[in-house]
Amino acid sequence: MKTHHQIIIVGGGTAGIMTASLLLKKSPLLDVAIIEPSDTHWYQPAWTLVGAGSFNYNRTKRPMVSVIPKNAKWIRDSVVSFDPENNIVITGSFKNYSYDYLIVCPGLKLDTSLVAGLPNAIDKGVVCSNYTNPNHTWQVIKNFKGGTALFTQPPKPYKCGGAPQKIMYLADDYFKKHNLKDKTKVVFATSGDALFSVTEITETLKKIVNRRGINVKFEHELKKIDSKNQIAWFKVTEGFKEMNPTEVELHDKDKLVGIKYDMLHLVPPNTAPDFIKNSPLVDNSKWVDIDPYTLQHRKYPNIFSLGDVSNLPTSKTGAAIRKQAPVVVYNLINLIELKKLSNKTYNGYSSCPFITGYGKMVLAEFDYDKNFTPDPKLMKRLFIKDSSQEHWRLWVLKKYILPYLYWNKLLKGIEI
Repeated sequence: MKTHHQIIIVGGGTAGIMTASLLLKKSPLLDVAIIEPSDTHWYQPAWTLVGAGSFNYNRTKRPMVSVIPKNAKWIRDSVVSFDPENNIVITGSFKNYSYDYLIVCPGLKLDTSLVAGLPNAIDKGVVCSNYTNPNHTWQVIKNFKGGTALFTQPPKPYKCGGAPQKIMYLADDYFKKHNLKDKTKVVFATSGDALFSVTEITETLKKIVNRRGINVKFEHELKKIDSKNQIAWFKVTEGFKEMNPTEVELHDKDKLVGIKYDMLHLVPPNTAPDFIKNSPLVDNSKWVDIDPYTLQHRKYPNIFSLGDVSNLPTSKTGAAIRKQAPVVVYNLINLIELKKLSNKTYNGYSSCPFITGYGKMVLAEFDYDKNFTPDPKLMKRLFIKDSSQEHWRLWVLKKYILPYLYWNKLLKGIEI
């Protein structure tokens, strides 16, 4: 088996496949290899809809072999370490692969061990997470008969800034449609101090939360789960802010505040994979250290990174990758052909589709400075004047249009 490739891409997720396809579309003679151990490729943005019973789980996955570009070599193995000084990647099968250029985008690790009691509680009984098993989330929501429905949001970074809230709005809508609202207290316990980082979107979410009477507890960081007694324990900032205060069963122990729940949806802490954290590629916060505009590694100029594992100061979303991949591709091709980067840069664009109920959505598009930056072409095509407000056409975009574009355009290297 060939052990040297011109370009090695670590990761066969959204970032890896999109970048490989775009590279080979722009320059078909490139020698590109993708190192990826999984035999399945997932479209995770639809898992929120799966968790609300509005999307078929099986439609979110396809065989990895079906999305690997035809001209790329698939190395079905896992990376365990890097030797960037010698341009070598070491895999779990004890093989060394050398490269001229390296693109690092393996995605994130969900580390349940960082919350006490979570490994034994996750995806069992009334504890669920769209990040791990959206089918179980749907079962929990369907079987809920009233009480305290608790939704949590961890400290950043984590995949998709709005995901912890989206399933809450859908669940609340489901409870209303099934006459459970009078029996239910919906509580959102977030480690943050605001509903979102973009002003226009935050104002809309405040109206939705107030209209629905959702109790938001800011500065609550989940630290422990007692699944036997159904109590979630939080580290709480003294003098925390709260919206729509609601009487729920509270406990106090070991400087933590416990909230009794009848269902719990949570987001496991998101970290870089161990082989990334322990590599020479990371910064002090253990994320791949790259220039935020060129996406080139700060120390090793023949290495690029994009997607969730990078230290880019923006939300970790597939929409961000859609804008990052062309920057990596143009800069890398220019570096190969002209020994210098192109003039293409990344401005921090990311997007978060805030599903706010069945048939309704708000679209948050923003840059590094958290400016609200709606795409004028998209708004024109959808006949929408203001995407910071709820609209049914945005729901259509999320449920039908984006999955089609993902499988048929983006993964095939077609820029949109």
